[in-house]
Amino acid sequence: MAKFLLILLVIWLVTRYILPVVMRLVVGMLVKKQAQKFGQQFGQNPFAQPPRPEPRAASSSSSRTASGEVHVDYVPPQDPGKPQEFKGGEYVDFEEVK
Repeated sequence: MAKFLLILLVIWLVTRYILPVVMRLVVGMLVKKQAQKFGQQFGQNPFAQPPRPEPRAASSSSSRTASGEVHVDYVPPQDPGKPQEFKGGEYVDFEEVK
């Protein structure tokens, strides 16, 4: 009976503490290998750092913008005499239609 309990304890300790670490390493290696195969197919390295954009001077930023970048040149001033924007409305009872 003691031998059975000792074997059960060892199995529980291995599955509780050692197996998750081993599985994490194995799965991580498999994912890296598959990502490298994918990168080789399409000519890129998935684990390489993406190139950082170089900082541009203020004068050159107005002449060109990167793809997906928004640049606003002019924001018109708001009239002080113009009333505030409409913030809400009347309460209308909701009537459920069956």
